[in-house]
Amino acid sequence: MSILKEANNIIYGDREKTYGHPSKNLKTIATMWKAYLGASTKDLDQLDAKDVAALMMLVKVARFANDPTHRDNLVDICGYAALVERCDEIQTERSQDN
Repeated sequence: MSILKEANNIIYGDREKTYGHPSKNLKTIATMWKAYLGASTKDLDQLDAKDVAALMMLVKVARFANDPTHRDNLVDICGYAALVERCDEIQTERSQDN
């Protein structure tokens, strides 16, 4: 199966059944990202890996809002939170090397 066909099956199949029409979910994500970025004290060019992890958590929160029974979102939120800690490990290692 081609990548395009596989993606088509996903976005018109399971994902839409779980999260509803993509425009609704993407609009929710946009709203959450605007709130996060609006509250941030950073300029957009200063966003870092931890910000990306936080934004990805918001993707999962938006999906959770549409279907709170879908456990995958909670697992992914925990995973992204753990990645923030991993990013801190790198910062700690770099500061110890200097």
